[in-house]
Amino acid sequence: MRTKIHAIAGGIGFLTILIFWTSTVFSEIFGSPETIAVVKDAIAWGLLILIPSLAVTGASGMSLGISRGKGRTDALVLAKKKRMPIIAGNGLIVLIPCALFLAGKADAGVFDAAFFAVQGLELIAGGVNLALMAMNIRGGLIVAGRIPR
Repeated sequence: MRTKIHAIAGGIGFLTILIFWTSTVFSEIFGSPETIAVVKDAIAWGLLILIPSLAVTGASGMSLGISRGKGRTDALVLAKKKRMPIIAGNGLIVLIPCALFLAGKADAGVFDAAFFAVQGLELIAGGVNLALMAMNIRGGLIVAGRIPR
């Protein structure tokens, strides 16, 4: 059951970040300032889904690692463990503050250099997290025997 919870929560987290990222790119390229403001506001509210899903993913992942042997040393598990602090730190230190800052600026209709600089930082950090999370998903599927090594 913990494995399913971990997979579902991780999938929700990954898809939520992917939706945030693609919505941002499309609204910036094709949208009006009003559309950008709506997307930024939706992303800020979407944190209410993202943060708990990632917390459950992390907690269930720790639980799975402990229940299968605290000292797992296979390379895939160790790689997942190394990526997790980067993903979490990137989210807490960069992505959440960026999302809230951008939502506030967009709601005020202020699309200045600071907005676009933070927007660029958010897109880069979000892309990094998506790549790291995709590697963790792949590693988890290999560890679980769902895909071959």
